[in-house]
Amino acid sequence: MLDVMAMNMRTRNLSACWRMIAAVIGVTALTACSPQETGGAAAFAERAPQAATVGGAYLAYEHQVHITLDAAAIPARLQAAQQDCLSETHGACQILETSQQGGDYPWARLVVRLAPAGIEPMIAAASKDGEIGSRNTHAEDLAQVVRDNKVLRERLRRERERLLEFQQRRDLSVADMIALSQQLAQVDAQAQVAEQEAAQHQRRIETQKLTLDFRPPGRQKGDGEIRQALRDFRATLALGTAWTIRAVAFMIPLLAVIGALWWAIRRLRRRKAAP
Repeated sequence: MLDVMAMNMRTRNLSACWRMIAAVIGVTALTACSPQETGGAAAFAERAPQAATVGGAYLAYEHQVHITLDAAAIPARLQAAQQDCLSETHGACQILETSQQGGDYPWARLVVRLAPAGIEPMIAAASKDGEIGSRNTHAEDLAQVVRDNKVLRERLRRERERLLEFQQRRDLSVADMIALSQQLAQVDAQAQVAEQEAAQHQRRIETQKLTLDFRPPGRQKGDGEIRQALRDFRATLALGTAWTIRAVAFMIPLLAVIGALWWAIRRLRRRKAAP
């Protein structure tokens, strides 16, 4: 009898604990959506890097510049641009991508992320003795993304505080403590992901992405294509001959079937026309 009563008491304690956890999550969700969340969000945001604004807006800028340069000068110019970024000649800079191709179709590409003040100086240095063929600037508005991330981090902070309060209770069983620890681990994992996203948003807003494409003039590119076509003449001729043979082989059975049908139809017409 005593064992049954003890088991019933443990069952009631466990049910009460789960109801408390559910209440914590519900209250946290309601407070996260309440109009008073702005002050709490600002307090929690102090734990994460604050995103900088450009002109009062959360904008992430990307620039793409096509530079026309003599083919022989492209490798040296790419190396110089890389060195400028590594030495932070135009401010804090990080290389994201570099690509290069030689031969008859030379080109190069450099993708960097650097401070806004260094964008124009780096473009000017990269296009020296060349021409800017085209330039495109794109800005992505991250205001809503930053706001949603801030609200998420505030909600997770409040949920974690409520769970820690319940964890301090001395009337919790081992099963209750395990359940609370699992819930805390989930909240901490979500908070870590949110913090990483906040840092990435800040990085995209405080710095700008610059893509430099180096290409030779159109005349040099056309001459290279002609030389490449002459070198590929034999290969192209062999490929065309092979495809012609395949086409003829494919057409032979088809023509045979068409011829047999035509002969059968003609013979049938002759029988009908005979008296």
